[in-house]
Amino acid sequence: MRIDKYLNVSRILKRRTLANQAASSGRIAVNGRQVKPSYQVKIGDVVEVHFNSGTLKFKILDIKQTVKKEQAESLYEILGE
Repeated sequence: MRIDKYLNVSRILKRRTLANQAASSGRIAVNGRQVKPSYQVKIGDVVEVHFNSGTLKFKILDIKQTVKKEQAESLYEILGE
């Protein structure tokens, strides 16, 4: 699954276009490397999303095409903010 879609499905970012713009501007890193919106995520990847107010770091636990709002947090584990 693409990183921009994963961030949207997991509800980390509200819109896929916002996730796409964040990746295009270098605000998303996977395993310490900046990635493009088309990067294919894998289970076990450590993702860092840089916001204006700080950084969110999490590990991907599962990849699903769609999830309910209540189950979205089961897709990742927060490592640090």
